[in-house]
Amino acid sequence: MSLTPEIIALLTLDAIFCFFGLIAWVVAFRIAFHWNAKATTPFQYTLSKQSYLGAIIIKYIFMLKLPLFAFFIYTCDKLSSIIAGAMCAAGVVNSVDFGLYLTLFKLLNLYLFGFWLLLHYADVTDEKLPFTRLKFVLFLLFALPLFAEIALEVSFFSSLNISKIVSCCGTLFSAASDSYMSLLFVVDERVWVGLFYGSFGITLLAYGLKNRLLLIVSNALFLIFAIISLIIFFSTYVYELPTHRCPFCLLQKDYYYVGYALYAFVFAGTFLGMGGGVLALLSRRTQPRFMRSSLAFNTLYLLSISAYPLVYFLRNGVWL
Repeated sequence: MSLTPEIIALLTLDAIFCFFGLIAWVVAFRIAFHWNAKATTPFQYTLSKQSYLGAIIIKYIFMLKLPLFAFFIYTCDKLSSIIAGAMCAAGVVNSVDFGLYLTLFKLLNLYLFGFWLLLHYADVTDEKLPFTRLKFVLFLLFALPLFAEIALEVSFFSSLNISKIVSCCGTLFSAASDSYMSLLFVVDERVWVGLFYGSFGITLLAYGLKNRLLLIVSNALFLIFAIISLIIFFSTYVYELPTHRCPFCLLQKDYYYVGYALYAFVFAGTFLGMGGGVLALLSRRTQPRFMRSSLAFNTLYLLSISAYPLVYFLRNGVWL
């Protein structure tokens, strides 16, 4: 293992998350099996106080993990300078067999913990505390991918081999790749772009109909096709190179860190759409604020990413 200051910081925080996550898990276990909002016993009073403790721990874990996801990518990007063959974070992530799964676990946990916070907010703003038991039951489940992510991250940094030659992003994100990524290139790029705009149209329909289930499904589809179309089509216009399709290089200084804004738009929009939809189903009340915010962020992403090929065509008179 190569211990850089960034890796030491990430591993230290992992140890802290693990410690406090276990405390929150024990609290959640007690509340999940013994909570009774109608009881007035000393034990129920103790559980009420412990529920605040558990909620605070979970909230601060999420608040730290949100910027730490960007810091993890930054760390991998920085490590690419000492790993042969790697040109950005993509090469470092793929230098370990489960590096991509670790990244996906991080994204999954952000969505899960974010939804937990939405449920927590809906719970504490209602004097009857209708979701207290449910939110701690969910944390018992959500803690599993959190602990899995911590274990994978420790294994990931332990498995990094700076003397091993790895593939660069130009090889990984191409039709010539021998990985699952090459399967995306089998389908014509116009199909992926059409699915991207089509899924956005379905989200508009869901907002118009205020259909909660359609809202959840359409935002999930929009997230999937936004990422695929970004790799297959839109990224080439950001880089102005027909062969450069790396989703990690968008986060680099050479491209004005535009990836941070693009990913923030699409992740925030789809999270608010899916999270607000699930919350509306549970509370049986529409969540217009989440719906409006989701639509705004998704539209910002669509307009931002669509501007790149249009501007390129207007400037050069040809498509890539």
